[in-house]
Amino acid sequence: MKGFTTKAIHGPRSKKDPHGSLRVPVYDSVAFEHESAESLHATFAGRKPAHVYSRISNPTVDDFEQKIRLLSGGLAALAVSSGMAAISNTLLALGGTGKNVVTTKHLFGNTLSLFEKTFSSWGLQVRYVSMTNLAEIDAAMDSDTCALFLESITNPQLEIADLAAISGITKKHGVPLVLDNTVTTPYLFNSREAGVDIEILSSTKYISGGASTVGGVIIDNGNFDWLQSAKIKDRARKFGQLAFISALRQEVYRDVGACLSPHNAFMQTLGLETLGLRIDKSCRNALQLATFLQHSPKVRAVHYPGLADSPFHAIASRQFGGKYGGILTFDMDSVAECFTLMNALQVIRRATNINDNKTLILHPASTIFAEYSDEEKVVMAVRPTMLRLSVGIEDQEDLQEDLQRGLDSL
Repeated sequence: MKGFTTKAIHGPRSKKDPHGSLRVPVYDSVAFEHESAESLHATFAGRKPAHVYSRISNPTVDDFEQKIRLLSGGLAALAVSSGMAAISNTLLALGGTGKNVVTTKHLFGNTLSLFEKTFSSWGLQVRYVSMTNLAEIDAAMDSDTCALFLESITNPQLEIADLAAISGITKKHGVPLVLDNTVTTPYLFNSREAGVDIEILSSTKYISGGASTVGGVIIDNGNFDWLQSAKIKDRARKFGQLAFISALRQEVYRDVGACLSPHNAFMQTLGLETLGLRIDKSCRNALQLATFLQHSPKVRAVHYPGLADSPFHAIASRQFGGKYGGILTFDMDSVAECFTLMNALQVIRRATNINDNKTLILHPASTIFAEYSDEEKVVMAVRPTMLRLSVGIEDQEDLQEDLQRGLDSL
């Protein structure tokens, strides 16, 4: 099987269902019985792959993880309770007091808060750079750098970095490259081939198939030599390439308890089957709407990497195979115009999420970045006149008509 959607639908299962079900059922069970004390002991000791407690592993969740691993081409995958849980578990496994992580101010608001407030208070130093400046990235790393973290397409700045070039820098320093690939997913971008070491997904977004469930995934692409990690090298001597996933499953993930529920895993496995179809439609809609907004005299500027005049058009075309994601932003003349346009919409929903089946609109400066000062928003490139449009899979004509309704209200 080579096709993405074929793999998503027909990917192999770890065990055949005794009743012939075409889907792994929802194992809503906390504990799993073993046939003997010896079997239970061997499982807890890590010598036998089996389930004992759903906070640690679960058959339904395992099926979801294996499908993600197959679709991404990674070495191993671990599903967690949210995208933020995926980021925090990863950095807890890699970092610690006295270590530093290199990242950027151009991040999702909650991710930036995690770095600036939660992790920094625990003694993890955060170093901010421009991910489009390779020399700056190189200069920021030293022997205490535990990770470099960035997003495939930043939200809402829509900035795109050269990930293959950045991978070359992190490999030179022996630092794992961690990528939040939520906006593009493995369908648009194979992070393993670009040299990314750890891929993070908020499966709440595109993967869930309609924003019905919350979840996250951590993928080890098998690119990094964990003997180079001060924190994980002892495990690497025992577990080899699986050292990072072992550190998560047997320590951080197990102890923090941010596990994905079996129900959510089941729903997101269903979402994987239509992921490619939905992303294709979302990308087509986004490009058409960006072009439409570009021609409106009431819109000050439109930002979308699929537009030929975008400064990130060339790198996006190369990295993402001629598709550019389902998020665009556009600027009006004032905050008042932003709010008036939003309030006139009837099809597009005023809500905070991305990559839903529904098209959603948001004013980032007053919502997901509301906790930051005006000065901080300038550094983060979150303009007060910016609107973010997360484009869904509705009929494009209806979305365009709705946006025109909003523009006509001004």
